[in-house]
Amino acid sequence: MSSYQESEINESLAKELCSPLQGKRLLFDYGMTAIAFALAILALIPLLSVVWEILTRGLSGLKPEMFFKEVIDNGFANAIVGTLVMVAIASLISIPCGVMTGIFLSEFSQGSKIASGVRFITTILTGVPSIVVGVFAYGVIVLVQKQFSAIAGGFALAVIMLPIVVLTTEEALKLIPVPQRLASAALGGNRLQTTFRVVVAAALPGITTGVLLGVSRAAGETAPLIFTALFSQYWSEGLSSPTASLSVLIFNLYNDPSPEKTALVWTASIILLGLVLFISLLSRIFIRRKKTR
Repeated sequence: MSSYQESEINESLAKELCSPLQGKRLLFDYGMTAIAFALAILALIPLLSVVWEILTRGLSGLKPEMFFKEVIDNGFANAIVGTLVMVAIASLISIPCGVMTGIFLSEFSQGSKIASGVRFITTILTGVPSIVVGVFAYGVIVLVQKQFSAIAGGFALAVIMLPIVVLTTEEALKLIPVPQRLASAALGGNRLQTTFRVVVAAALPGITTGVLLGVSRAAGETAPLIFTALFSQYWSEGLSSPTASLSVLIFNLYNDPSPEKTALVWTASIILLGLVLFISLLSRIFIRRKKTR
C-alpha cells in the first residue's frame, strides 16, 4: 500500500471519528451514560448514608474540651496522640523500606527472578487480612517484649503500609519516560545519579501520593492494634506500654451502656473520618499537581 493510499485512509478514519453520532448510536451513547450515572449514585448511597449517620449522631456531642481530656474523662486526646504516634512509627519503618524496594524493582532489577519474587510477595501482602497482620505482630513483638505497646502497634501498621508504598513507588517510577533516563546518561550521569537525581525527583508526586494513601489506610486500622497496642483510657506511659487509638476506642466503647461513652464513640468517629479524609485530600492535591506539570 502506497503512502498516498495510507494518508487517504487515515483522513477518512479521522473524519468518521470526528463526525457527530447519528440515530441509534447517539441513543445508545445517551443510554449508557444514564446507566453509568445511575450506578455511580447507587454506589455512593452506602458511603453517604454512613457519613450522614456519623455526622448526625456525633456532631452534637463535639466539644473543644474533648481534645484535651483522656478517654476516662469522656475525651479522646490520648487516643488522637496514640494514633498519630503509631502511624509515625509505621511511617518511619515502611516509607524508607518501601520506597527503596520500589526503586530496586523499577530501576535495578528489571526482569530478574529476585524482582519477580519480591513483587509476588508484595502483591500477596496487599491481600492479607489486617487481623492476620495483627496476630503476626503479636507473635513477633508482643510475645518477645511480654507487653502490649505502641511499638508493636506501629510495627503492625508498618506491615500493612509497606506493600502499598512499594507498589505505588514502582508504578510511579515506571511512568517516567525512558528518554529522560537516556538524556541524563548522555550528559554524563551514572546510574545512581540518573535514578536519584532525575527519575526519583520526577516521580516524587506519585511516590508521595502512595505514601499518603498508605498512611490513610494505617490510620483507620483496628484489628492489628487490638493484638498489639491494646488500649488505655489514660495517657500512655511510653512507647513500651499499652496505647489508645481512635479506631480501638470506637470498637471498645460502642456497646458501653453509658450514654456519655456512646456519644464519645460517635464523636470520635467524626475525628477519625476527618483525619482519613484530610490525608486523602492531600494525596489528591499531589495527583493534581502532577497532572498540571
